[in-house]
Amino acid sequence: MMRTLSLRLVAFVALGWAWTASVAVTLHAPATAPAGQGFTIQTEGLGDALFYLLGPSTASKRTVHLGNDISIGSEMVSSAGRYEAILCSGEDCAHTTFEITAAEPARLSFFLHPSRVPVSAPDAIDATAFVFDRYYNPVLTPAKVEFQIVPRATATFSRIVPSERGVAWMRMASSGKEGPVRITAKLGEVSVPRVIQQVAAEACGLRVKEIPGKNGVTLETDPVRDCGGNPLPDGTIVSFTNIDSAGKTTVDAPIKRGVARAQLTVRGSGRVSVACGVVLGNELSITGSM
Repeated sequence: MMRTLSLRLVAFVALGWAWTASVAVTLHAPATAPAGQGFTIQTEGLGDALFYLLGPSTASKRTVHLGNDISIGSEMVSSAGRYEAILCSGEDCAHTTFEITAAEPARLSFFLHPSRVPVSAPDAIDATAFVFDRYYNPVLTPAKVEFQIVPRATATFSRIVPSERGVAWMRMASSGKEGPVRITAKLGEVSVPRVIQQVAAEACGLRVKEIPGKNGVTLETDPVRDCGGNPLPDGTIVSFTNIDSAGKTTVDAPIKRGVARAQLTVRGSGRVSVACGVVLGNELSITGSM
């Protein structure tokens, strides 16, 4: 009788060990979750285990109790990307992967190029906005970015551009008047302003005249403007070229207060021309000292 009872007890213990070993360690995580939003990972098994979480900006380890849910805090999954969860009890390990995606759009990074642009230039202004969530993860799903343009002398207008893989981009012509142009990128309550300076284009109708004087010949341009009437900025170089019996002489003079002046020594009769960049002005016949 005692021998039979002992055999049954041994068999019961053996069956218990076999049942315990058959309970595998498992865990179940959601396939995706938004950045900065906590969630739980389900586990199965008995006893304690070590839990590891690895991600773009996370590496953590802690002891958990199998059969209970594992809480993943929002601060642990603030970076978008691929994560791996590992659960180990003794030599038995299980793992799973999941993706953290960007949260809702909340930030903009806005670039405006170039800082200075000639007036009336086609496709001269590039505006590029990068869309991020509150954790600075690029938002790859489409978002509508509004570019609001405030020229100096014309009415305000705007363009709505859907982002593609986190980038909203547009190209536009500069307006016909010089001066600052304010462009603001807007997304919901977020707005980022930038300013671009429009400057006069090439000179138009460039003309030079002679001013009588005792010391040589003084030449002066009419006010130098582009074809839209915008004055060229001071410091722009105007070249005066004289050809006379002594040869060819060129004097470069900057525009000051809208006009450029130069003094030349002319031997006998000479012919003066004027140029600003690629633009040629009128020619002038002058007479100097013999």
